[in-house]
Amino acid sequence: MANLKEIRNRITSVSSTMQITSAMKMVSAAKLKKAQDAITAMRPYAEKLTELLQNLSATLEGEVGGDYTNQREVKKVLLVAITSNRGLCGAFNTNVIKEIKNITEKYQGVQVDVLAIGKKGNDVLKKTHSIVENQSAIFDNLTFENAANVASLLTDKFVAGEYDRIELVYNQFKNAATQIVKAEQFLPLAPIEKGTAVAGDYIFEPSKEEIVMTLIPKSLKTQLYKAIRDSFAAEHGARMTAMHKATDNATELRNQLKLTYNKARQAAITGEILEIVGGAEALNG
Repeated sequence: MANLKEIRNRITSVSSTMQITSAMKMVSAAKLKKAQDAITAMRPYAEKLTELLQNLSATLEGEVGGDYTNQREVKKVLLVAITSNRGLCGAFNTNVIKEIKNITEKYQGVQVDVLAIGKKGNDVLKKTHSIVENQSAIFDNLTFENAANVASLLTDKFVAGEYDRIELVYNQFKNAATQIVKAEQFLPLAPIEKGTAVAGDYIFEPSKEEIVMTLIPKSLKTQLYKAIRDSFAAEHGARMTAMHKATDNATELRNQLKLTYNKARQAAITGEILEIVGGAEALNG
C-alpha cells in the first residue's frame, strides 16, 4: 500500500484536475447556449430557402441550375471535413475522421482530396489524405461572410472542373449529449423532380429562371454556414458532456483515494498503538 504522503499528493492532483474539468464544463455550457440559439434560429431560414428553391425549380421547363447541376463522371472528389480547433470533446473529431476514411474507401480508384475546416481534422487527415486547403481560421470569427467566402471557393473549384463532386462531413447538433455525423452532397445539386411544386398565385419579377440562378449560390452559402454552425454547437455540447463525465470520474477517484487514505492512516495508528502496548508489556515483564 502506498504511504500516506503519496496518497495525499494523489488526492491533491485529482482535486486540481476536477476543478479544471468542472470549469471547462461551465465555460462550454455558456458557449453552447449561444451556439444553440444561433443554429436553432438559422435552421428554419435555411429549410425555407431550400424549399423555395425546389418549388421554383420544379415549375421550370428544361434544365435549371446551370453549372451547379452539371452531373459529370466522378473522377475527383473533394471532402470538406468540419471538425474543431481544440480537443477535449470526446469522440467529436474522431467520428468525422472515421467517416472521411469510410467515404474515401467507398470511392475506389477515384482521387479524393480534403478541405479541412478545423485544426484537429487537419492534423490527423494530413497524414493519410491530400489536404488542398486548411480553413481552420474561420472559427476565429465565425460569420456568414467568412463562410460564404469558403462556399465561393468550393463552387469555383466545381465549376472550373477541378472536382466532380463535393461533400460536407460534419457533426449535426441534436442536443448537448447527442451529435449525428452527417455526410451530405454539396455539389452538384441533386436533380429536382418535376411536378413537386406547391401551387401559388405569384408574380415573379424578374423571371423565375433569374430568381433560381440568384438563389442557388445563396442557398449553397447558407448550406455551408449551417453545417459549420451545426458543428460549432455540437462541439460545445460534446465538450460539455466530456468534461461532465471527467468531473464525475475525478470525484469518484478522489473519494476512493480518501477512503484508501483513511484506511492507511487507521492502520498506521493501530500499528503505533500495538508497538506502544507491546513495549509496555515488555517493561512490565
